Amino acid sequence: MTSRIHIGRPVTASYNADPHGFSNPQPTAGYRAANPDDPLEKVRAVGKQVEDAIEIYSQPLKPYLPSIGRFLIVVTFYEDALRITTQWKDQLWYLQTYRHFYWGLSHLFLLFNIVVMLSASTAVMSRRYTEYAVLGLFSVVLIQGFGYGLIFDFNFFLRNLSVIGGLVMVFSETMVSRRANFAGLPSMSETDRKKYFLLAGRVLLIFLFLGYMVQGKWSVGRFVASIVGLAACTMVAVGFKAKWSATFLVIVLSVFNVFINNWWSVHSAHPQRDFLKYDFFQTLSIVGGLILLVNMGPGGLSVDEKKKTY
Repeated sequence: MTSRIHIGRPVTASYNADPHGFSNPQPTAGYRAANPDDPLEKVRAVGKQVEDAIEIYSQPLKPYLPSIGRFLIVVTFYEDALRITTQWKDQLWYLQTYRHFYWGLSHLFLLFNIVVMLSASTAVMSRRYTEYAVLGLFSVVLIQGFGYGLIFDFNFFLRNLSVIGGLVMVFSETMVSRRANFAGLPSMSETDRKKYFLLAGRVLLIFLFLGYMVQGKWSVGRFVASIVGLAACTMVAVGFKAKWSATFLVIVLSVFNVFINNWWSVHSAHPQRDFLKYDFFQTLSIVGGLILLVNMGPGGLSVDEKKKTY
């Protein structure tokens, strides 16, 4: 309040700091500033720092990530084709003796696998006819499962689901929309198709880790590692902080692969060498799928994308 003198008489005038009523002195029940002492806010802050670090340190590698991911995905097929070629007689003997293949059918089976794996893997690397190449490699996974009698082996089944997940990621990365559609049928845009394939790829990729969880002896260390790994796999599947959880799995699986599936340290005549070698290259394939996920992101059907919308 202030007093002013006008023509010999005092006049008391009131001053209103907000004459138009824009301010709101009443407390609001809406959004409040984040409390830095809140444990959830601390977790979010750490997550943001990790995401920023991944973006910064992956920049030099970013142009090469698609090629690295594709190579790691198909390297298991290259290795398998080489193994069949170098062990041709042993492969024929196994198929004819234990799988009861006829003489000519066993030859055709092995030849089909070699040709399709080499040609389709090369097509994936060169980004040519990717749809047909992915279908060819998918057919190899199924045919080998039935041919070698491993389709009902639980560990083999989970591993190959993850390999298929890597192939789905390749398909998603190079997906193109078909311009020709059947008249009268609803068409799905490239973006819609891609987000569904990315979802399928994310979910399939984590089955390898589930296979690790159900085999071997349990210990305290393994229990803790399984809980942490399962949390990261769940985050990948639902697309929550997908890039850094996928990066975490890439690091963990790479370290695990080198120390557990060290086939090079086993004598060449030891039968365990081939099994370790097979597991090693299959794990590389899943790592490649996770690298593509880091490069592309989780897609539209994910928690990360929904958070951008709301």
